[in-house]
Amino acid sequence: MQVILLERVAKLGQMGEVVKVKDGYARNYLLPQGKALRASEDNIKSFESRKAHLEAQNLETRKEAAAVAAKLDGQTFVVIRSASDAGALYGSVTPRDAADAATAAGFGVERKQIVLARPIKELGLHEVEVVLHPEVSAQIRLNVARSAEEAELQATGKSIQELAAEAEAAADFEIAELFDDIGSAAQEETAE
Repeated sequence: MQVILLERVAKLGQMGEVVKVKDGYARNYLLPQGKALRASEDNIKSFESRKAHLEAQNLETRKEAAAVAAKLDGQTFVVIRSASDAGALYGSVTPRDAADAATAAGFGVERKQIVLARPIKELGLHEVEVVLHPEVSAQIRLNVARSAEEAELQATGKSIQELAAEAEAAADFEIAELFDDIGSAAQEETAE
């Protein structure tokens, strides 16, 4: 199906371009979202008459998105989830969770604006892209932890697995010292 784009669509084209897309993509996404019109002669003429208005509207929304992106870029948001001792989450952190965390911090971010490369299924710091406008995006960091204290530790750069390994090594050292003390006491008793 031939459509004329009413705004920039990633990996498809710029505003005003006539592109060929699959029928289902046009019917189910582009047309209902108001991102495109069927490329009939009437619609092309209608677009040409509205082109200046659409470009001005696009410029205005891009400026607003750039202002929000300047504030949002580099922010860190804490997401509290239950997880195993090894750091694997019971479930995953979704785009909705990221949007809720940003909204709770005072940023107007919607779920559909969050782009996750893959589901977040482990504790730690994760980089996430937020697409505020087809031409403007920002990077945020999600600090996924089991508690607020754990989130603070992760923010300093230590992972939960490293802390657990350190605690285990300290416990093993204490046990080894205890057995050394018991062994030397037993040798003293047999020597007497």
